[in-house]
Amino acid sequence: MKSRALVVGAAALALFGTGLVMADEGAPAGTTAKTFVKDSAITTKIKTKLAAESPASLAKIHVDTDKAGVVYLSGTTKSQADADQAVQIAKATENVISVHNEIIVKP
Repeated sequence: MKSRALVVGAAALALFGTGLVMADEGAPAGTTAKTFVKDSAITTKIKTKLAAESPASLAKIHVDTDKAGVVYLSGTTKSQADADQAVQIAKATENVISVHNEIIVKP
């Protein structure tokens, strides 16, 4: 049983270790772990706020943040009011420089 756990652990290490190296190789020049964490934090804050406001109508909105603090909103909503609300939530989030709205309204 211990040998099976060792094999599973080694396989997981090989898979995750390779993914980390590949992610590092694909990162843009000048990208640091600190920048990635900041971008992820902004994205997470916005997603959390969207979920708290109206989980059903804002659930299909995708949020991405670049290293400069620019937020990109995409996906679909059922009304223009929901799209506008998502933009306002993103703009009100700390460290957001600007928001690009690519949300499509599908009633």
